[in-house]
Amino acid sequence: MTCAEVVKLVSDYLDGQLDPAQRRSFEEHVAICPPCRGYLTQLSATKQQLGRLHHDDLPEHVQDDLLRVFRKLDLPE
Repeated sequence: MTCAEVVKLVSDYLDGQLDPAQRRSFEEHVAICPPCRGYLTQLSATKQQLGRLHHDDLPEHVQDDLLRVFRKLDLPE
């Protein structure tokens, strides 16, 4: 597995959505790649923190600002 594949699959990994072969390959790569391991750690912590938020915790203008930023991101397909 490549670093680009890890980035593409990290959300599915954190959500438990990878098949066993993909999961094994993902974990093998992360075990030997410090940058990908750091990326996984950061996203895992972010997901954990965001999971504690409720929709009503953010003022509407902050929600609007976040949506505007996310829509502008040029993410690879």
